[in-house]
Amino acid sequence: MSTSTASIATPSGKSAASENFPVGSFLIRADLRPHVHAFYRFARMGDDIADNAALAPADKVARLDCMEAVLLDPTREDIPEAADLRRSLVTTGVSPVNATDLLKAFRMDATKQRYADWDELMTYCRYSAAPVGRQLLDLHGEAAEARPPADALCASLQVLNHLQDCGVDFLEMDRVYVPQDHLAAAGAVTAQLAEGKSTTALRACLDALLDRTEALQIEARRLPGALRDFRLRAESATIVRLGDKMLEQLRHRDPLAGRVKPTKWFFLTAMIEGVAWALVTGRK
Repeated sequence: MSTSTASIATPSGKSAASENFPVGSFLIRADLRPHVHAFYRFARMGDDIADNAALAPADKVARLDCMEAVLLDPTREDIPEAADLRRSLVTTGVSPVNATDLLKAFRMDATKQRYADWDELMTYCRYSAAPVGRQLLDLHGEAAEARPPADALCASLQVLNHLQDCGVDFLEMDRVYVPQDHLAAAGAVTAQLAEGKSTTALRACLDALLDRTEALQIEARRLPGALRDFRLRAESATIVRLGDKMLEQLRHRDPLAGRVKPTKWFFLTAMIEGVAWALVTGRK
C-alpha cells in the first residue's frame, strides 16, 4: 500500500471550524494554537479513515497503523499529518501517548459496530475523547488533578455527539453507540434509529443516557477551577457551558427528526458565560 496522504485517507471535508465544540480557539495561547491544530489534523485524518465506508476494516486498521509508525519514527515523512505532530511533540515535550490512544479508538471504530453497555461506551470514550483534553492539559503543563474533570467533560461531549448523530451513524455506517442494554431496558430496538422520529421507547432510552451524561457534566464543572492558565480556564469553561446547552437541547428536541447543531448565537453566549466564569474562578 502506498503511504502517500492521498492513499491513506479520504478527507471528509470537515475542519476545526465545523466542529460542535471549539478546537484551539483564540482563547488558547497563541504560541500553543499551532500545536493544538497539529493534533487536530492528526485526529481528523484518523477519524476520516475510520469512517470511510469504502474501506474494509482490515484496510482501515493498516492505515491507522501506518499513521502510528510515522508518528513514532523520526526518519519518516510520508504522512505529513503524523510527521507534523511528531515534530510538535518534540518541540513541546509532550508524550505521543495521547495521539496513540486516539488511534486505539479509531481502530475500535474500524472494527466495532455495537456497545453492550455504558461501561463499554466509557472505555471507548477513554480513547476517543479523553486524549483530546489530556493533550491540552499536557501542552499547558497543568496538574494531574485536572485530569478527572477533563476526562468527564470529554466523555460527555463525545456522548452528546453520539446522540446527535445516532440516526445518521446507524443509517450510513451501521454503527451504534447507544448501549444495547439501555435500548433493551427502555423496550426499544436498534432498528428504531432509522425511523426518522423517536418512538416513546427510544425517547426514554435517550433520556436515560442524557441523565448519565448530566452526571459527567457535573464532574466537568470542576475543571475550570482546577486550571492555572487563564486562557485554558476560559476555553474549558466555555466548552462546559456548550455541553450544558447541548444537553438541554437534546432533552427537548428529537435528534432523529433533525440534527441538533449549535448556532453562532449558541457559541457566543457560551463563550461570554465561559469567560465570565473563568474570571470569577480565577479570583478564588
